[in-house]
Amino acid sequence: MADWRDSSSFTTVAEFTTRHLALSLRVDFQACQITARAALTIEALRDGSSDLILDTRDLKILQATANGQDVKFSLGDKHSFKGTPLTITLPFKLLRGQQAVVEVSYETSPEASALQWLTAEQTAGKKHPYLFSQCQAIHCRSMVPCQDTPSVKSTYSARVSVPKELVALMSANRDGELADDQDESRKIFCFRQMVPMPSYLIALVVGSLESRAIGPRSRVWSEKEVVDAAAYEFEETEKMLKTAEDLMGPYVWGQYDLLILPPSFPYGGMENPCLTFVTPTLLAGDRSLSNVIAHEISHSWTGNLVTNKTWEHFWLNEGHTVYLERMIGRSMFDEKFRQFAAIGGWKDLVEAIETFGPTNPLTSLVPRLCDTDPDDAFSSVPYEKGFALLYHLEELLGGPDIFMGFLKAYTQIFAYSSVTTEDWKKCLYSYFNNKTEILNQVDWNAWFHSPGIPPFTPHYDISMADACMTLCKRWSIATDAELDCFREADLKEMSSQQIIEFLALLLLEPPLRLNNVKRMQEAYKLNNIKNAEIKFRWLRLCLRAHWEKAIPLALDMVTVQGRMKFTRPLYRDLYNFEKARPQAIETFMKNKPCMHPITATLVAKDLHLV
Repeated sequence: MADWRDSSSFTTVAEFTTRHLALSLRVDFQACQITARAALTIEALRDGSSDLILDTRDLKILQATANGQDVKFSLGDKHSFKGTPLTITLPFKLLRGQQAVVEVSYETSPEASALQWLTAEQTAGKKHPYLFSQCQAIHCRSMVPCQDTPSVKSTYSARVSVPKELVALMSANRDGELADDQDESRKIFCFRQMVPMPSYLIALVVGSLESRAIGPRSRVWSEKEVVDAAAYEFEETEKMLKTAEDLMGPYVWGQYDLLILPPSFPYGGMENPCLTFVTPTLLAGDRSLSNVIAHEISHSWTGNLVTNKTWEHFWLNEGHTVYLERMIGRSMFDEKFRQFAAIGGWKDLVEAIETFGPTNPLTSLVPRLCDTDPDDAFSSVPYEKGFALLYHLEELLGGPDIFMGFLKAYTQIFAYSSVTTEDWKKCLYSYFNNKTEILNQVDWNAWFHSPGIPPFTPHYDISMADACMTLCKRWSIATDAELDCFREADLKEMSSQQIIEFLALLLLEPPLRLNNVKRMQEAYKLNNIKNAEIKFRWLRLCLRAHWEKAIPLALDMVTVQGRMKFTRPLYRDLYNFEKARPQAIETFMKNKPCMHPITATLVAKDLHLV
């Protein structure tokens, strides 16, 4: 293995790799702390290896042993976002291929960035506390001392002690329950993950949870207050899974469960193996937002099975997953459905580039992240610029069915490993070795390393978007005298996705006049819509038109849910609306303790508070 470093990790991956991680966790809600032991089965990758460096952040290290012997350990200087390196000196040298078991006893901090501790009052049931983790991108080190880099994959097992009235779940297959012989008020949940995976996919949730079967290998978990609504919303999960298997081959992870988290969860979904985490903002009541589940299912192949080697290559995870998600939509519906989704994605890319600035290096498909926290680089760029490249290649190389052949082969070749963009490109050239002249016409340097809009703008089928574009144009130029011509019937024949597209198009236009926004509310009653994607775009239009009545509605939305896709743009728009700015800052400061730590950190930057 070449001697290289992941800029987001302290660990020297040329010295050791982790083969298995065995965890023993005791969850203490009173102290907001996990007391734990992590036993890492490590393997030497070169002769003479003896210093193991692990990533940690805010962990209290109590003891370390190697093959049962106490060993010396030391913590280095704390880095602003990488945390603190833990160096464990083995009392023996290993030859290449030899293994040892290093066990670390430790405690997490109440401020661990991977963990959000919710009081009973912050849950739907109001009776029991709740804990959930979010380890992507580099937060697992605040929960487990580990080689916290996607270049290292291992299996893992765990025993989790929790109060006996609660349920623990992990990103692994369930492996039974035991009484906790140390405390009769607690019980132990056991888990086993036999497919090697990176540390960022380790996930833990503890709460008052119930489940419903939604398929032969799927259950939906949540607090009982929303479990039946969630079971209805995600009833098509098995159909999506089977469609993905038809495209990509067998699903290797065993169970595919969904967990509906409390509202503060910062993402739409998180592809934790065996247990996808999902935001409650998907509960629209009409299954109109279930494409997020198709996205997370797709990660079972692109991301979880084949993983970006470092976060600079994040597009390999997300661009391919968006591509596969839309191919699932194509199989379940039709090509027009896929094209329509791609149109929306392109607008998300344009907005992300405008937000960062077109010359910002973070808008490159393969950005350099030497001194950048991967969380600060997170945006639609790797998703949608990555998809745009794959779609461009699809058009050049013979269409979706031919390109899917490559995607399936790529996933089979690199299954269970981590790859770079260069690995991917070599695989592409090898698979299409009879079309290298076509591939050589692609401006690879511009696609991978130039910031801003991609060097090629795709042309999508706009037939499903025609009605959205026509209505958008009418509203954007309507004078006061023309406002009465708008009627509730304008949206009658539109799907939820088309209404979202209509509002998204308006967000690309100059801000609407205040009278236009007021008339839109009169005609369409958008304030009453529950669909979070529609509500979010509608409120942004209102704030940009400086409609003061929208301020409390926007402040409510950033408070009752914490999905960053909604929360960050709304806070930015509130900040840019001068009359709303003081209330936005006041609301943030008041609710910051209830927000997920990742969300709170990034919103503080959006509000120029740090």
